[in-house]
Amino acid sequence: MNVPHIPGAPHFAYRGTHLYIEDVRLSDLARVHGTPLYVYSKASMQSALAAYQRGFAGRNVQICYAMKASSSLGVLQVFAQAGCGFDIVSGGELQRVLAVGAAADKVIFSGVGKTRAEMRDALEAGIGCFNVESEGELEVLSEVALALGMRAPVSIRVNPNVDPKTHPYISTGLKGNKFGVAHERTLQTYQRAANLPGLRVVGIDCHIGSQITEEEPYLDAMDRVLDLVDAIEAAGVPIQHIDFGGGLGIDYNEDTPPEADALWSRLLMRLDARGYGDRHLMIEPGRSLVGNAGVCLTEVLYLKPGEHKNFCIVDAAMNDLPRPAMYQAFHQIVPLERRGGETISFDVVGPVCESGDWIGRDRALHVHAGDLLAVMSAGAYCMSMASNYNTRGRAAEVLVDGNQAHLIRRRETAADQMRGESLVN
Repeated sequence: MNVPHIPGAPHFAYRGTHLYIEDVRLSDLARVHGTPLYVYSKASMQSALAAYQRGFAGRNVQICYAMKASSSLGVLQVFAQAGCGFDIVSGGELQRVLAVGAAADKVIFSGVGKTRAEMRDALEAGIGCFNVESEGELEVLSEVALALGMRAPVSIRVNPNVDPKTHPYISTGLKGNKFGVAHERTLQTYQRAANLPGLRVVGIDCHIGSQITEEEPYLDAMDRVLDLVDAIEAAGVPIQHIDFGGGLGIDYNEDTPPEADALWSRLLMRLDARGYGDRHLMIEPGRSLVGNAGVCLTEVLYLKPGEHKNFCIVDAAMNDLPRPAMYQAFHQIVPLERRGGETISFDVVGPVCESGDWIGRDRALHVHAGDLLAVMSAGAYCMSMASNYNTRGRAAEVLVDGNQAHLIRRRETAADQMRGESLVN
């Protein structure tokens, strides 16, 4: 019997004919909680985090989970309990971090469009640092901090113009991207920040993109950032920490990104050679910690043969799994119960009324209506980007720990969606 590629192994594996997550059979979870259903492996998250921790052994490093990848409270709790800080990009994400009892001083606030209200709330909470992304933001943040009688801790996000060799929609470190300050203007921007009365310069930040599967873009970005640190400190502005962002890719379709510990071993060698090995470092991994830890379970509703295409219509849709529609992203799709038989090529599509509502194209499957499928590598940028398009409720979420399954989000109802709405009298 053909064994499909299973990203996330060994925490996802077939035992006999059934697909398991840790010690729980996924089909049992689908029957108890219904579909679509997100299921996450706690052990997979901890294993991914451990690779970073091994790579940083003996170093002064703060790992800040980039929670935009997956922001459910049960997921955040795993990383908070492991001692992680958090990288946030909105006031709402700050509230989630505080709700799980994480330390505010381990929070980094990134993002190009922070509002005055978000700045104020973050300052009052006592966050560790703002990653500032424009000169205009420096001015506004200084004003907000002074009005509170405070000085805001800042680092400036540098756009190093390094090609991360990834999808253009998730590239963030090129001149044409909206993120960060151009590296040619970084020194002047730091000098301005050091002279603003409401700011306290504490670091420098760089993040070049997401789903990066090669080492060279990281090495190029590191060299550019360290060149800037040389120039900034020579101009009299000390840098306490260096934040190298995140972006390390995962295995979606037999991709082979470097392991986190191997990548950072090489990066730290470069850092040591440049004389910065004893600096306080920060990183912001997201996808690489949770992407392969999650799956979305879905039921086959109908099989629809066609002259040019065969369609496998499932109950998960682009509102549940937006990455294929947004980025033409690939997710492995495998049965929860394997059985022999001839496979047929299907486009796996959802019920949403958009031609872009597809989960996978040209997939060889042996399926019938009522069968259950797992969309793999769905732990990052799936549930966190889910919507209510077509008034579809967001899926339930389950966190598995060994042989225990914990419901961490109940399925959303139409009543939940309409709760804040009202008719006009």
